Amino acid sequence: CTGLRLEACDFSDNYHNPAHGWGELPPRGGILLERCRQGVILGSKANRVWDALHLVDTDEMLVDGNDFSHCSNTCAKLWHASRNRFLRNNLSYGIRIDRAAGEVHARDSTSVLIESGSDDNYWFRNDITQGGDGIFIRVLNGWVSRGNTFVENDTSYANNNCIESWSPGNTYLRNKANHGSYGFWLGGSDQTVLIGNEAAFNGLTNGNHNAPEPGFGHGGIVLVSGSSSHTILSGNWCHDNNGGGIVFRGDAGSRGASWRTHHWVVQQNRLEGNRWGIWGRWGDWIWLSGNRSSGNREPDLLVETTRVMQATAEAAPGPAPRALLSGPARAVVGVPVRWDASASTSPSGRPLRFQWSVGEVESAFPTFEQTFTRPGFYRLGLIVEDGVLADLAWRDLVVTAPVAEELGTEGEAARWGFELEGNGDGRGRMSFADDPDAVVGRSSIRFRPDPYPGMYATAIYPAGRKGDFDLSRKTRLRFWIRATNPNLPGFQNAAPVLWLYTRGGSVRLAPAKEGNLFGQLPFSEARWTWMPVEVPIAGDVAWSRTASGQVDLAHVTGVGIALDSWGGDPFTVWLDGLSAE
Repeated sequence: CTGLRLEACDFSDNYHNPAHGWGELPPRGGILLERCRQGVILGSKANRVWDALHLVDTDEMLVDGNDFSHCSNTCAKLWHASRNRFLRNNLSYGIRIDRAAGEVHARDSTSVLIESGSDDNYWFRNDITQGGDGIFIRVLNGWVSRGNTFVENDTSYANNNCIESWSPGNTYLRNKANHGSYGFWLGGSDQTVLIGNEAAFNGLTNGNHNAPEPGFGHGGIVLVSGSSSHTILSGNWCHDNNGGGIVFRGDAGSRGASWRTHHWVVQQNRLEGNRWGIWGRWGDWIWLSGNRSSGNREPDLLVETTRVMQATAEAAPGPAPRALLSGPARAVVGVPVRWDASASTSPSGRPLRFQWSVGEVESAFPTFEQTFTRPGFYRLGLIVEDGVLADLAWRDLVVTAPVAEELGTEGEAARWGFELEGNGDGRGRMSFADDPDAVVGRSSIRFRPDPYPGMYATAIYPAGRKGDFDLSRKTRLRFWIRATNPNLPGFQNAAPVLWLYTRGGSVRLAPAKEGNLFGQLPFSEARWTWMPVEVPIAGDVAWSRTASGQVDLAHVTGVGIALDSWGGDPFTVWLDGLSAE
């Protein structure tokens, strides 16, 4: 539907189940909109329901001045719903808990739930208080939600986290996150901006104080349990928290070896009356400037943190520099690539200094040039500072190696075929298309099983296994892959599985111990960008090899890539640079 208008309607007292335990129920409650766009919901009510407003595949709605409070699951729920505007709504008391029985957690109820590719939504001056969580940006299936902006919302008095996010690229401006167990809990929230927020009175023993963390207890703005690269914290007021005002922690299991909190600007924050102003461990490349601490019970704690940088001059009121970075997010091994930050500005008029970092390489000039010798994913970071304040910029950088011959991933969508397990009725299909989102050549191949019968879906090049490739002298298969999967909790069993078909047999190559690369990503950014995969044809400790029948690699008739998902909704996979070397 397009142009729907709901005004002054009351959807209250439909399905409501405060006694339900953990877990989801099918859509029910107040308002459910599927595949709608450019509509308006004004001045309406949905109280004492399961979900007050549930948007599925619904974009560009205006939701203004409604009362969607007192719900047993969520007050607003977004599933693959983008570019919607929520203005001045009452979204409070999205909670399901039996306090009289001494229940501690709120069974994953939350006032606002955002998930599965719900991007670029705008939230302004909503009452999101008293929830299980206030705002919860959830990533149960690996499909992140980015570009959401939250301005001057009140998310206080959440039973668990006033704002919880496991997604990157979201912005929080002048919100209140007070009196929860945590103010902000941001795990896996790379590329996040927090400016001018208040996070106070969180984790107090006479208030909400669930799930204290070893080492720091609770906190105001907390980024732990997931990667948090390229993050700005500026002008926030973190006070009277039972733990750190600002907390960061790299990977605890590996003591920072797997990943570290990386590339932060932390400046002009007021840190008052906490246990620590800043508590940090296993971080790298942290800029600190003009943070005012007073009344904290213990001094700041920064341990096992490298490249901590302090401003050379006392921070004065006024705007920070603005980092302006131009340059690509793609590079090729052996080909020089250049980035330019010389257009960055300094409102104070102070001279700018530049700090670049990618891999093990650093530079201090306005421009930066690098020639890469190995393909892979790289975090390119930039800090621009004037001796007092700083700004940062970055690139998610994909570096590819030249490919002599792609196997079906360059303009050959029409030549692909498929096999679907569990497709006894023959209804299952798989579609293929050439996609301009590519890292090798001009196009990638995009495939989607729809209808998807469940179980393994295998894309095969060429269709009907009618090829004849000589891989007898090849040692490895290489490709790049990315995917979006709406099914919870995503892909299952070994993933991806590679097949080499010959006339008399086949070879199955799978991650060792039936591992799942999508469940054990090599870097956080692989949730939304391309992931490189290299598979030894002979197998090794990381990849298991199983041969069936009479295998003749001099005459390979087809190459297959297979994925198995939970659920039965269609998923989408992009594949590029498939080659044998």
